[in-house]
Amino acid sequence: MAPSAIPDVVQSEDLLAAAVTKTMATTEFGPLPHLDASLLKVTKTTAPMNVPAAGDPIIKAASQCTDHMIIAVWNSTTGWGAPELKPYGNLSLAPTASVLHYATECFEGLKMYRGFDGKLRLFRPDCNCQRMLTSATRICLPGFDPKELEKLIAALASVDGPKWLPEPGSFLYLRPTMIGSAAALGVAAPKECTLFVISTLMPTLDSPKGMKLLASQEGVRAWPGGFGFAKVGANYGPTLMANSEARSRGYDQVLWLLDGVVTEAGASNFLVVVETKEGKKQLITAPLKDKIILDGVTRRSVLQLVRERLPELEIVERTFTMDELAEAAQEGRVIEAFACGTAYFVAPVSQINYREKDIDIPMSNGDSGEYAGKIKQWLVDIMYGNEEHEWAVVIDEVGA
Repeated sequence: MAPSAIPDVVQSEDLLAAAVTKTMATTEFGPLPHLDASLLKVTKTTAPMNVPAAGDPIIKAASQCTDHMIIAVWNSTTGWGAPELKPYGNLSLAPTASVLHYATECFEGLKMYRGFDGKLRLFRPDCNCQRMLTSATRICLPGFDPKELEKLIAALASVDGPKWLPEPGSFLYLRPTMIGSAAALGVAAPKECTLFVISTLMPTLDSPKGMKLLASQEGVRAWPGGFGFAKVGANYGPTLMANSEARSRGYDQVLWLLDGVVTEAGASNFLVVVETKEGKKQLITAPLKDKIILDGVTRRSVLQLVRERLPELEIVERTFTMDELAEAAQEGRVIEAFACGTAYFVAPVSQINYREKDIDIPMSNGDSGEYAGKIKQWLVDIMYGNEEHEWAVVIDEVGA
């Protein structure tokens, strides 16, 4: 597969530094307070909810949250207020809140895992918190110290994990979110922001026969100079129509193209293993430098594990086109493909529809390709404690 290119875009490479600088914003009275997890106020629920039984439809709906949530409010005059751990409940927003009109919102997705050794773990939460800082900066929301957010996430896991995640081999989904909550119309950076962290039950999203993807010929999810690299709500709502069409045609997700260049699969990163015409095996995925795709935590982990454990695979991060992929498939050089992300984890791809033609992708293990199967198992072992690893952060549990 020969390299292809998209236009270079001049864009700040220093978003993290800019966000950290933003937290140091001052008034004439001195530095504004920063987000500080040590100030956490804890109010535990007096009306605990029942944990749904396995197989309850509410789990599939991903609408059942745990007993508590974290919330903290920032405004441009007083900075960050003391965060609270409080009973889960509704937010109160004015109809003129910035997030409702101008999509001033960003979020993260990560999971807490009940290990087979009984311990509670988070998987690389530092990466999620760093990325949320980048997203917040891109959408003109206030900066914060990612380590403080990580502590707040751990606090929620510590309180709700014991009750809501008792079974080894299970997980809960965590959703940190920041929204512009200022009650004022006008296209401007919000003067008030609300940060909250919730946890919810979520089903395992699995495709035993492999994911079927519909390559997008018209719709574009992200573009050079845009915000595809940031986890903001504006990246997701506009994709729902295309995703619905794909499902109506029997496909699981859209494979997003940009002028024929492969970017992402649904809301997940996309990777393909090919054999070059010279006989070399390569794991190819879209690059981060163009800021079109999300810097996925699972993607980052997959690439690092491949570098360390699969020396026969050369990692190639570059732009590549769907035409290249189709040609390689026709010549029998596509070995396997998979998507990866927090929600779908490592999801083998069995078919891609491109220009109304289905391209079958090999799945040598039956339900997966050989490499995707190995990578998935390595990650499972780390997440659930079968393998001790620095990525898996053990949480001290206090319970409700």
